[in-house]
Amino acid sequence: MGILEKIKEIEAEMARTQKNKATEYHLGQLKARLAKLRTELQAPSSKGGGGESGFEVQKYGDGRVALIGFPSVGKSSLLTLLTGTESEAAAYEFTTLTCIPGVIHYNDSKIQLLDLPGIIEGAAEGKGRGRQVIAVCKSADLLLMVLDATKPLYHKQILTRELEAVGIRLNRQPPNVYFKKRKTGGISINSTIPLTHLDDKLIQRVLQEYKLHNCELLFKEDCTVDDLIDVIEGNRRYIKCLYVYNKVDMCSLEEVDEVARWHNSIPISCSLKLNMDGLLERIWDMMALVRVYTKKVGAKPDFAEPVVLTSDRGGTTLEALCRQIHNSMVQQFKYALVWGTSSKHYPQRCGLGHQLEDEDVVQIVKKKVNTGEDGRGRFKTTSDKPLRIADREKKPALKT
Repeated sequence: MGILEKIKEIEAEMARTQKNKATEYHLGQLKARLAKLRTELQAPSSKGGGGESGFEVQKYGDGRVALIGFPSVGKSSLLTLLTGTESEAAAYEFTTLTCIPGVIHYNDSKIQLLDLPGIIEGAAEGKGRGRQVIAVCKSADLLLMVLDATKPLYHKQILTRELEAVGIRLNRQPPNVYFKKRKTGGISINSTIPLTHLDDKLIQRVLQEYKLHNCELLFKEDCTVDDLIDVIEGNRRYIKCLYVYNKVDMCSLEEVDEVARWHNSIPISCSLKLNMDGLLERIWDMMALVRVYTKKVGAKPDFAEPVVLTSDRGGTTLEALCRQIHNSMVQQFKYALVWGTSSKHYPQRCGLGHQLEDEDVVQIVKKKVNTGEDGRGRFKTTSDKPLRIADREKKPALKT
């Protein structure tokens, strides 16, 4: 029996099992077994030879945004409007067959936008090159799920379910759970708050499914069985997602107003170019990019080329700024003068752990380095001779 057959068999068993207090342990084991099989399904094949090639493109710019959705919902038209990159658009499905990159120039930053082929139901199992599309989605900082406003609303649930099946969690934070494998000592389970969805017996059932007999668990929030499985798997990707409803020009004003009030949703129209500026503002707000302007001593700040930081790529601290400028800057760092909303007064003297905010101005002061080759300055104050007599160089005896 193959992996897909096992997955379908477990899903069928979960569907016909009643959910109550007596069956929660059995359902927890089935969920763990299903997660293991899906992880095994996504693993690369061990056989050699040329498989189906992907279409990953090199990262560029300050962030990456991926367009995902069903075929013929307007992803290529949206890419052309936002970036100016020509992407083939037609009235038939599967017009785009590969990954087409573009660059959005907005607020002195460069955001890479990827137009991916449309996915269909069953993409997590490999239908329609779904695995290659989802692999590119895992490398994105933000997902734009493009939906047709004239189509049924369950399309959003179908796409979310396909992404959940391969370990992508949309608009969620990682569970606040400490997990560590050990060689000996058995299973240690602790929690800082009462657990309403889990108990020791259910946790041990899940750990037995993963053959974990020595580990340490500390729950810092009220988690579910799915959260526990995600922590054990350790390969989940938590990505922000903005739901873009295209073709709102075919809907009534009441329907457009309802879509605009939904959480993380925005209505647009590519054919009439409606709400493009609002879409760019929502992308900027969700990516939370931080522009930092650098300043030399005695000079004006450089407002032309800011250093763009983000929490997903290294953080927004002064240490992250130094590392982005040069790797050796952290060792040479002495202190920094900061002007902006993150400082209490102008300027504020800050260390490496200071959190920067958008449009801050930073002047970095480095340590003084001695100019001498031996690090002692121009004139030596000590001798080069060894301290111990035994370490001194012995001269050969005089010939007589």
